[in-house]
Amino acid sequence: MTLAGPKPTWLTFDCYGTLIQWDEGLLAAMGQILSAKGGDIDQRSFIAVYDRHEHALEEVRPHRTFAQVSALALERAMVDFGLPFDPADAEILTSSIGNMPPFPEVVATLEALKVAGFRLAIISNTDDAIIAGNVAQLGGYVDRVITAEQAGAYKPSSQIFHHAWKSLGIGINDLVHICASPHLDLAAARELRFRTIWVDRGTGRQPLPDYRPNEIVAALDKVPAVLAATEWK
Repeated sequence: MTLAGPKPTWLTFDCYGTLIQWDEGLLAAMGQILSAKGGDIDQRSFIAVYDRHEHALEEVRPHRTFAQVSALALERAMVDFGLPFDPADAEILTSSIGNMPPFPEVVATLEALKVAGFRLAIISNTDDAIIAGNVAQLGGYVDRVITAEQAGAYKPSSQIFHHAWKSLGIGINDLVHICASPHLDLAAARELRFRTIWVDRGTGRQPLPDYRPNEIVAALDKVPAVLAATEWK
């Protein structure tokens, strides 16, 4: 697939892993939490269990805030590893997320995309209060931030994307979505058929076997050239 169709008025972005250094930040946060528990728990193994609980909880109704989801997922992962859980552990995690920095090329790239005339929005599986710290590090170039808290649903649910598009006042042909997450964002794109650029940062995450994004780049700073080379209708 390649980008085609009308030129988008909006570029929408996944936040964590696309703009913000999620994997690196989560390893550091979990390292801080686990080091206080003693023992010798492998952080990556623990994160894999935490992720499983987090994604399962995001599908449960009624909707929970991400602060609630992450706290409960952390508690359940602690139980699985036979570790004591303290509510302060959850506070360490959520505060760490809000402090995670952008990838080095992100702010300059967002500026270039604004100069090129695009409007920029984030669609993220988080709460307003948590993501505020991350957005504050993005140079003021993001026009809108739409969260799971606002939509009452988490990606890959179509609900959060429909809420985002309605909030922005756009249709499906008015945007290109830029993301790093196959099992959330690309899964939604497969269902809803919106255009995507996948940022493959070499984490080992792979596209879904039955879906290919319109474009693939290795880092966000490759996106302006991809868009500039597209012959929009």
